[in-house]
Amino acid sequence: MPFSTPSTAERQRMLDACFLGPYGENDGLLEKLVVEFLRDHVYWRRNFHPEDPPAISTAAAMHPDYQAFEARMRRELHQLSAALKKSVPFHSPRYIGHMASDLLLPGLAAQILTLPYNPNNVTEDAAPVTVELEVKVGLQLARMLGYVDDPSREDCAFGHLTSGGTVANYQALRLALALKAFPVALRAAGVPDIALPEDDWAAFNLHPRRSTQLVAQWQDWLAAATPADRKHWQAKVQAERIEQRGLLDFFARHPALKIPKVLVPITAHYSWSKGCKLLGLGRDQLELLPERGMRIDAEALTRTLERCQRDQQPVLLAVAVMGTTEYGTIDPIDAVVAARETASTHGLGFSVHVDAAWGGYLATLFRNGDGSLRSREEVAAGFRSFPSAEVHAAIAALGETDSVTVDPHKLGYLPYGAGAFICRDHRAVALLSEEADYVFHGSAKQDYMSRYRGLGQYVPEGSKSGAAVAGVYVTHKVLPLDHAHFGLLPAQTIRAAEAFHARALRFAEEMAGVVRAVVPFAPDSNLVCFALNPCGNRRVADANAFVRRVHDELRSDPSRPLQDKQFFGSATSLRPEVLGEAETHRILEALDLDPSTLGQDGGDKLMILRHTLMNPYLIDTENGISYIDLYFEHLASRMRGLLAG
Repeated sequence: MPFSTPSTAERQRMLDACFLGPYGENDGLLEKLVVEFLRDHVYWRRNFHPEDPPAISTAAAMHPDYQAFEARMRRELHQLSAALKKSVPFHSPRYIGHMASDLLLPGLAAQILTLPYNPNNVTEDAAPVTVELEVKVGLQLARMLGYVDDPSREDCAFGHLTSGGTVANYQALRLALALKAFPVALRAAGVPDIALPEDDWAAFNLHPRRSTQLVAQWQDWLAAATPADRKHWQAKVQAERIEQRGLLDFFARHPALKIPKVLVPITAHYSWSKGCKLLGLGRDQLELLPERGMRIDAEALTRTLERCQRDQQPVLLAVAVMGTTEYGTIDPIDAVVAARETASTHGLGFSVHVDAAWGGYLATLFRNGDGSLRSREEVAAGFRSFPSAEVHAAIAALGETDSVTVDPHKLGYLPYGAGAFICRDHRAVALLSEEADYVFHGSAKQDYMSRYRGLGQYVPEGSKSGAAVAGVYVTHKVLPLDHAHFGLLPAQTIRAAEAFHARALRFAEEMAGVVRAVVPFAPDSNLVCFALNPCGNRRVADANAFVRRVHDELRSDPSRPLQDKQFFGSATSLRPEVLGEAETHRILEALDLDPSTLGQDGGDKLMILRHTLMNPYLIDTENGISYIDLYFEHLASRMRGLLAG
């Protein structure tokens, strides 16, 4: 029967079994699951070869050395447990700081269940169950993003887990470079009977879909070749690849080509700088794009691409961000894709990657159970203003990108570290294989699942946790990645962000005459920033000092009892070089700050409070408590106290 929109109370009931809970309300459920599957694991060990005698005698526990070891272990574990009580209370609705919250029970229990089996997810020899689950996780995420998720289709997507978004972004760079350089290698090797571009520039600047087709044609060509020819041409092409020659030798051999640029928004995560250094491209090849309202300026991107074409400067990757780390804003992904298509028609091809480490799971709100896209009107039901037309268009364009980073350990509510990399067409991933058999697999092509059982050939890591994979897979099975299931969670966070935004505006009115309070830009997702300045102050440095004092009231302090803190928040900064002159002046004027004081006494940027509204119990309908209201009441009290002191 069709899904009907549940009421607020019904939505809350659906989520009540998802978490251990702010008060540990579901401790009995988690305990039952852990004990049940620990016992199940023990029975599995005992029944592996029941004819084998126990290696540890029943009398061992009575030996003094055994008891001394147990005592030491207990002491250290008790000390660890006591020390961990100083941890940040991510589980609490009083925590609205960084991108962390309570953990989903399906993922937590699945990870605990899998840990004793200790699968190493690089090959089915070491992880016969969880390697397959990881490939399926990639397909689950592909469906959420709008990529093809049917393994029977030759253009099916592919994804895998990483330790986090940083490594996933490295993988995006690695794949984009391999795909960009491969047609040049085919030309240099002189492969016959495959239609190739007429020169190195054209070969290096193909549309990524055309480059992927060349990879598939090359595989087919080899499959039809004699064993001797296959071995010969494999070796010739491999010798010309950029992965074999290295950057220095590759570009020396192809002097018409320059090292390609990576275009990222100026608000992009620092992992892109790391990645350019790690890959050998160099930090100079990372070009920062200006923004409007903390989102890529599409016109500036177009001008940059036109300049690159005039200068014969290749572009490797254009990166859009779906949920910036500091501000939660969403870049116009549709405009970036359109710019790629226009540039490609003029001979400047490059890949488009979306860094959705934070916002990836928001896509569940935009998907029906069959993977189809929901209209903006359908998504907007139940929200005050989400999504804007721009946000809907951006997320609708995800399926036209080439690869995406998503972090299940962020808005997926799963344990660290579980990032993910997903590419639109799995055929391109053949270029990442560490083995030369990326071009041919035995006497016949393998099916999709079989191809990736040797996962370690394609991923950056040499060892990786199968337990993390189990947590992600089971969570996606229990809560499918569509609006009627997993989407209930981000829907709660969006409603909380909208309530927080409205309350922040009311707070600004209530505190008029005490502080000027401004939401610098309307939230695209579930992060809301707040800029503050004591009334009468005109200096940026003094406003920053005030915000730092407020933040000191909201930050973790291991030297004090955890309960001394009423709420936990985070801070970030607005930099003029990121905002641009017009936006900087707009925000400073709203705060009654003098722009001429920027740069004086360390006031070269504006400190602001940053709130991540992940916890599904920020508005506690069970007890009629709004932690959002309590937070602003606490904030008003502390600000008045700080200013009075």
